[in-house]
Amino acid sequence: MTVSCPRVLPFLAGLSLLIGLPRPASGEPQLQVNVNPSSPRLGESIAVIIDPPGNLDPTQADNLTVRFTRSGATEAETFPVFPLDPAGDRYRALIPTTPLEAHGRTLLQVSDGTETRNLAVWIQDRRFPTQRITLSGSGSGSATQYELDRVAALKNLVTPTKHWSGPFRRPSNGRTSTAFGVRRYYNGVFAQDYYHRGLDYAAGTGSPVVAPAAGTVALIDYERNGFRIHGNTVGIDHGQGVVSIFLHLHTIPSGLKEGDFVQAGQNIGTIGSTGASTGPHLHWGLYVNNISVDPTPWLNQTVQ
Repeated sequence: MTVSCPRVLPFLAGLSLLIGLPRPASGEPQLQVNVNPSSPRLGESIAVIIDPPGNLDPTQADNLTVRFTRSGATEAETFPVFPLDPAGDRYRALIPTTPLEAHGRTLLQVSDGTETRNLAVWIQDRRFPTQRITLSGSGSGSATQYELDRVAALKNLVTPTKHWSGPFRRPSNGRTSTAFGVRRYYNGVFAQDYYHRGLDYAAGTGSPVVAPAAGTVALIDYERNGFRIHGNTVGIDHGQGVVSIFLHLHTIPSGLKEGDFVQAGQNIGTIGSTGASTGPHLHWGLYVNNISVDPTPWLNQTVQ
C-alpha cells in the first residue's frame, strides 16, 4: 500500500538545500542579472550587476564571466568582474560603448560556470556635433611615441580596488566648452576615427583643477618631456578599470607624485594651454577598460 505524506514534502525540499542536493526546478533563473542603464546610449558605460545564487567563495567567483557582442560584431569581448561587497553577494562588470560603434541590438552573456544568461541590450542612437579646429605651430604636430606609450599604460590599468564612492564631481568650475563625442575636422581634414574623448572646461590660466573622485596618481608628465599633444598631464587610477586623465595643465603641484593617493576634491593642478591647445582649458577624459566614455553620467549619478 502506498502512503502519501504531503506535509513532509516542503520539509524535504528545504532539507535538500541544506545538504547540497540539487535545487527543485522552479522555472526561474537562479543567476540574476541587472543592466544599468537599461537603455544605454552610444558613448555611455553599462554597469552589469550580477546576483548569483548564494554567496560565492573566491574560487567560485573566478567562474563568473561577462561577454559582450556589440551591434554588427561577430566576436564577443570579455570584461573583468569585481565583487560589490566583501560577502560576495553581488558582482559588477563595466562595459564601455563609443560614438564610433553601431547602435542597436547587442548580446550580453553572463555565466557563473553553472548557469548562463543571454540578454539582449539595445544601445540607443545618439547624434554628436561636428567642429572645425585649426591648429598651428607645435600644436599641429603629432604625438611623440613616449607620450603615447605612457598614456596607453595608464588607460590599460585594471587594479582590483574600487576607490570612487558616489557621483564624481566636476574637476573644474569653468564652463563646459566642448562636450563628449564631438567629431572634428583638423585643419580642414575630417578625422575619421576620432571623437572628442572627454569634457573640456574653459577657464582662466591658473584656475584650480581637482580630482573628481578618489584614486592613485598613476601618471604625471610634462610638455617639456615630450608630451607634445597632451601637454602637462595628470592621470588618476580610480580602480577596477576606471581611470581619469587631465590634459593641457599649466602647473602641477610640486608635492604631487606618482603613487600618491588623492581624495575627491583634492587639488591636482591648474588650467593651462600646454600641448595641442587653442586656449586655456582643461580636458578631462574618463576611461573604462581602456575605452573613453562620456563622463557626464558619472557626474549625475552613482555608478556602482
